[in-house]
Amino acid sequence: MMRRGAGARGDPMHNAIVRRIVSIPRNLLGGFSRAVSHGIDLMGIGGRRSHYLPQPSFPPQYPPEPSIVQDEWAFLNCFEQQYGGSHPFFYACRFTEALKMAQEEHKFVFLYLHSPEHPFTPLFCRETLCSELVVQFLDTNFVCWAALANGGEGLQMTATLQPASYPFCAVLAPASGDNLAVLQQIEGPVSPAELVEILQRTLDEQGLAFGSGRAREEERTRVDRRLRQEQDAAYLSALQADQERDRLKSLASDRRAQKQAETSSKANTQKHWQNPIPKQASQVKETTSKKEAQPKDPATTTANGAQLTQIQIRFPNGERREQSFKSTDKIQAIYRHIDSLGMPGVANYRLISSFPRRVYGVDQMGMTLREAGLHPKASLFLELM
Repeated sequence: MMRRGAGARGDPMHNAIVRRIVSIPRNLLGGFSRAVSHGIDLMGIGGRRSHYLPQPSFPPQYPPEPSIVQDEWAFLNCFEQQYGGSHPFFYACRFTEALKMAQEEHKFVFLYLHSPEHPFTPLFCRETLCSELVVQFLDTNFVCWAALANGGEGLQMTATLQPASYPFCAVLAPASGDNLAVLQQIEGPVSPAELVEILQRTLDEQGLAFGSGRAREEERTRVDRRLRQEQDAAYLSALQADQERDRLKSLASDRRAQKQAETSSKANTQKHWQNPIPKQASQVKETTSKKEAQPKDPATTTANGAQLTQIQIRFPNGERREQSFKSTDKIQAIYRHIDSLGMPGVANYRLISSFPRRVYGVDQMGMTLREAGLHPKASLFLELM
């Protein structure tokens, strides 16, 4: 009699998110893989893949035992001697390391407990587990781990999961703390098509709850990218508005200067005819009038003659602040001024100018404002990192 997983059609637990929660045996937690300690090649004896775990640069937490190789390869030796090397890729490592690899790859763990003496085991291994359909499906969608049901870590997992019959397969996912979520379990023989159907349905039903790590990361990336694009668009819009306002101010200033020059020229002409003055004095007065009519240099000076640079700083919340610095001050002086403001939420940031876009970060801290091209005035955007 076949006993299928809880996700099979018609089963009352078909819509359950988690079949049950179990605790990882304490003696499986902590320490380094014994396969790592001995540099064992993590591949099936059939040699379809080759994976190596990194060698630790410090001694393992637990000393190796004499029967390490026998414990690590007992299942693969037993399995391949009887059924050959064409089978799913079972990682020859501790169960906790397979669980960690599954987390990193955003996959579930497919666990198989092998009971050689059970009468249904040979048919299941030969016809189902070694079929090309099952091999390709498991290798693509799961991190596979298997062990003998009556020895080593397999015996500990048997005591934890308590299978009612063999062959026994389970789909596992990490839960809170040192617990496991048993998402699906299959007890008894099933055909290749039935096994793939059950596993595919498990991925579809449980993936949103337990396998969405990658989706969450991609969503965060999309949100960050959209936020950055919105900030850049807002900055460019504000910068263009500032440039247009400066252009209009400059145009108005030029018009006022031209009007003042024309008014002064008319007054001088009228005064000349009313009260002629020597030619030399007239030339001096004309020169003075021209100097007054010329637009003033926007860079003012301090008492000791140093030129000032006007820096306008735009914050991410849209607020703008303007501050004067000496042209000989360094970029670091702007950062110190911003830090002294105590703006909420402004901790790790950098300053950026646009048109052309240029970043004033750590490497530019020692540049003076004149060397950085910020004199006599410039607009900088504060970008949070």
